[in-house]
Amino acid sequence: MTALDGIRVVDFTSELWASLAAAMLGDFGADVIRLARPSATSRERGAAAQGPPTAVWNFRDELVNRNKRSLALALDRPEGMALAHSLIAKTDVFITDQPLDVVRALGLDDATLAAIKPDLIYACGSGFGPEGPDRDLPAIDELAAARTGMMPILPQPGQPPVYPGHGQMYTTLLLAFGIATALHHRAETGEGQRIDSSLLAGNMYGASLDLQAFLAIGGERFLHPVSRLDAGNPMSGTMYRAADGPWVTLTMPDTDRWWPGFAPLVGIDPKDPRFDSHEKRCEENRRELMATLEEAFRRKPAAEWRRGFTEAQLSADVIEDYAYPAADPEAYRNRYLLALDDPSFGPVTMLGFPIFMSESPARLARTAPCAGQHTAEVLRDVLGHSEDAITRLIEQGTVA
Repeated sequence: MTALDGIRVVDFTSELWASLAAAMLGDFGADVIRLARPSATSRERGAAAQGPPTAVWNFRDELVNRNKRSLALALDRPEGMALAHSLIAKTDVFITDQPLDVVRALGLDDATLAAIKPDLIYACGSGFGPEGPDRDLPAIDELAAARTGMMPILPQPGQPPVYPGHGQMYTTLLLAFGIATALHHRAETGEGQRIDSSLLAGNMYGASLDLQAFLAIGGERFLHPVSRLDAGNPMSGTMYRAADGPWVTLTMPDTDRWWPGFAPLVGIDPKDPRFDSHEKRCEENRRELMATLEEAFRRKPAAEWRRGFTEAQLSADVIEDYAYPAADPEAYRNRYLLALDDPSFGPVTMLGFPIFMSESPARLARTAPCAGQHTAEVLRDVLGHSEDAITRLIEQGTVA
């Protein structure tokens, strides 16, 4: 079995991060029904719109809509909305990232749906949270990231701010976690509730340690980028370039602990009087040690440094590009990546599951559906409509 068997989710999202939160619930067994419009494009058309003419596999759609069924309803018609409300009455979670005025106009706002299903979990993905004057601003990750303080400190001094791009993934997890927490609360109390996780929150929590430090002690240190050569510890959070180009990162803040094994690897006598104490390494002769390490790391390629780190059991590694995880056996062994043989597109690789559960693991039960692919199935099996009734709804254009 999977952890969320028996939980039904209605997914009325459009942005990657919110749709992915619903997909994660489906990964762990929830029955996720994606609401689509009859005019929605199929995944093949979506692929053509996103890539070159030869593109046929819509990787984005496969990621965010896997383990979902698709129900296409004409929500602008009373009959279509009545069907949506009938589905909500049999649903545990409704998740949306649509603006409040949109869901209110459609009759899919939290107050309307709570009247239909009082114990419903109504989950909102927003840009800037449910309260305050900015609550209706567009939910765009770049705009949220721009407000959270991280972008100006990421580049080297004198360079433009860098968009980190991770805020939406944090928000995905926060939204899914909020839903799981609300389901637990409902199991204990019988109460439904509205939850919200925003891109602003996701970006802020992506910078948790630095932001909390700034809140605690303030100071200019947290407001401006720091040059790589101005790092306080040459052996922690500092990067050096290997002979063949890749960068090496060191994470050894307690230099007294690591120095006896690290120094010989980089060609330094551990008893060298310039560097024989933490204070000398990180204060008195910090710049000299950094220059020595810069020269040392340029002598060998990255692969040799990785072998040396592993053999000496040092806290250091090579900074890789996407090609490394794509070919990493550990990523496949732990199901972080899945190698699939798609009946339509042949061998493909997609992201797997970031959470391991020994007794109720995630699974890939179905690939992303075409819009409306499961309309008849949902109407029949969930709402109890006969085949004749389904045919009439299709002929009327209420469903597709």
